[in-house]
Amino acid sequence: MNTSIVGRHIELTDGIKTAIETAFESLNKFNLDIISVRAIIDSEEKKGKKGFSVEFSINLAHKNTVVIKQKDKDLYAAIDIAIDRARKVLGKYHEKENDHKVVTLDEIEAQKIVQEELNEAYESTDEIVPMELELYKPTEVEDAMSMLKGSDRQFIVFYDLDNKLRVMYKRSDGKFGLY
Repeated sequence: MNTSIVGRHIELTDGIKTAIETAFESLNKFNLDIISVRAIIDSEEKKGKKGFSVEFSINLAHKNTVVIKQKDKDLYAAIDIAIDRARKVLGKYHEKENDHKVVTLDEIEAQKIVQEELNEAYESTDEIVPMELELYKPTEVEDAMSMLKGSDRQFIVFYDLDNKLRVMYKRSDGKFGLY
């Protein structure tokens, strides 16, 4: 992991550098591939009040760059808060990476039982019954309509006198359709 600590409008002491470096080392516990970490420490003065801003930029392999900005009156407090926020973000990345891989044996058994119940329910409710079509002789359209009227079927498939395959069906308005 490459580290870079930059101070703007402030002299970086050895104490500040070691505090930031030890904070960066604590980020390694998440076992993420951290390429580089950059810290920018800035001293600000507005309306006679002195404050500090800390910005951490953490580059992760195969993920987005995490940028954390924190302002506080005390420099060490700003560093601590920013590191806590970085730990939270990296902890979430770590949980996402590891949660989808962990499956207990009880969960596997439960999934098998549910799958077997679904298969049994599917097999018992949906059944395909083969039916023979009466396509052997050509039929007139009027004869097909009378056959459809006299049965409880929704459609009939037949060859007409021109030897075309036709489908006659009952429409919802009581009339008949023909393909």
